[in-house]
Amino acid sequence: MAQQDQLQQFYIPEEQSIYLLSHDDAKKLKDWVALCATQLEQLGYRDIEMIGKGAYGFVFAGVPAQAGAGGAEHVFKFTRITLPQRLQDRLEEEAFMLEQVHHPRVPRLVAFQRARNQPMLVMERAPGLNLEEVSLREGRLRPRLVIRIAAQLADILRNLRRESGPAGRPIVHGDIKPSNLVFDAEHENIALIDWGSSVFAQLDEHQQFIANNVMELMSDNLQQTNARLGDVYFIGDEQLNGSLSSPRFDEQGAAGTLYALASGQSCRFGHLAIPPTSLGLPMEFARMLEAMLDPDPDTRRRAGDYYLREMPRMARSVMVDLAAPPAAAMVPVWIRPSGRDVETVVYSSRKSFLRQADAEETLNDVNDVQLDRYYKNFMQGMGETEKAFLAAVSRLGKYPVVGGLAVRWETDGVYIDTSLNLHDPDLKGPLVTAVNNMVNLARAIYRKGIFKSCLFNARDTLHIDRSGPDEPFARSPGMELSYEVSAAPGAEDRSRVHSYFEDGPDPEEFLTLPKAIIRSLEALNDIHHTGMIIFEALPNHLKIHNHYHLLDPGREKEFRQRLDDILAAVGQIEGLGVSGFMKMPYKDTRLFSHIERLPERFYPRNPRAESASG
Repeated sequence: MAQQDQLQQFYIPEEQSIYLLSHDDAKKLKDWVALCATQLEQLGYRDIEMIGKGAYGFVFAGVPAQAGAGGAEHVFKFTRITLPQRLQDRLEEEAFMLEQVHHPRVPRLVAFQRARNQPMLVMERAPGLNLEEVSLREGRLRPRLVIRIAAQLADILRNLRRESGPAGRPIVHGDIKPSNLVFDAEHENIALIDWGSSVFAQLDEHQQFIANNVMELMSDNLQQTNARLGDVYFIGDEQLNGSLSSPRFDEQGAAGTLYALASGQSCRFGHLAIPPTSLGLPMEFARMLEAMLDPDPDTRRRAGDYYLREMPRMARSVMVDLAAPPAAAMVPVWIRPSGRDVETVVYSSRKSFLRQADAEETLNDVNDVQLDRYYKNFMQGMGETEKAFLAAVSRLGKYPVVGGLAVRWETDGVYIDTSLNLHDPDLKGPLVTAVNNMVNLARAIYRKGIFKSCLFNARDTLHIDRSGPDEPFARSPGMELSYEVSAAPGAEDRSRVHSYFEDGPDPEEFLTLPKAIIRSLEALNDIHHTGMIIFEALPNHLKIHNHYHLLDPGREKEFRQRLDDILAAVGQIEGLGVSGFMKMPYKDTRLFSHIERLPERFYPRNPRAESASG
């Protein structure tokens, strides 16, 4: 059972790439997507494309066939047919909740219908990209834009508090995050989407029960939360811990979202080490946002009230986009343009030391798909900054990057080795922001230990199937481990070569590799190269992830032979689990001092003067 639990941690938190699925599972997914598209065509839609997928289902876009050129697009949500019926039924509940909301920044419900017993939600499509995609392309959003987004979000939240609907209650969206906000760059407008976690509020903003009559107040329903779990990277403590639903939930989602966009992160957790007051935001707004993220509930509530009350005034402040020089990378980032498509996956190990030894297991009784994906075996029991550090490493995997990193925390500081190779030069700026956030979060962690992470191209994954766990794996004829070749500059300094084995066996990896593979890895260790190889053994399936770059062309024949020997020995692999090995090209360790938090930096009081002097 321990092995099975460990396997579930492998690709958290992202949805699995199709290149990581077994041949059968990949075929099922492609067939299912094709079926959904066919059903939409039969219902009279054209220009159909899949625009997203998540734990609960798939999202498509298309244009009604009767619409002329430039016709309005619709969005279609299908639930995964493998989900329990109670979860499939939530799509109809989502349609009902969306129907209650009337706001120009909320795309309207078109219809809820069933196609061959397959439930489908149809709604208007908002123009633009979601803000998580914008953030990945831009890095930190400009302060002026953060303020504009904050004002529009506050307007939506005020409207939801007034929503009456048939139940006569405010509505809680329950899952406000960057990827649920669609951004129209031309007009700089946002639209709030994905109402799958929305409910009618049980408490108002003053934490008073909302009920239509005395009998309802006396019922047991007000003792049990109706709240649904949103994305744990952005929701606040009350929602995470199962409190009665309240408009305050969405204030917390908004705070986490605005912080993530302003800092270039993919979660709310980094605010202690990289506070809102360090991000170049206007002082009043930055201090308010910091208070909205404060550990004290009363402070959060007062700041939330201030946000909704004062945001229209703050949004009227004169702001211009200030020119800023590109940030320098705190650790090396190499640009390696490539004609190949890279779909990066992050594998991290040695995470357990980041957990607090006496942490309470508070969420074990919650049964939720999202919780299993994101949280239970991944971040529970960690402090805020430790969670933010892991999320920052995961964010690197949103870029076309291959390589690895090793972080070692000691009493005198943080030692970081990296080999990060970016395949798209246009993304260097936002990637540097993500890397620097990762470094600064590491500097704010005070404990001793080692963390390692490999970034590999999922498209290079080798798959070997077998009929059952008692059968040996057998590679297909012609199967090879790929690699690149280039000469390393200068003479090799043996004292600086990074070893596969220098940190000893990984306590979190349960797969013991056969001696034949270990011997080949030991031989590879003496050849100058960089790269990684990870074996993931499942009951009916073996995945081999690798990225190799040979830096000594004179030994290519020997290098090729060692890789062939590894594949020839996969039939000797026994047991289930993961085992990985990583090698840097050479040691270029950077030492960073510990920090408590980054210093304050605010938007200038007179931005026009600042802009003119710049």
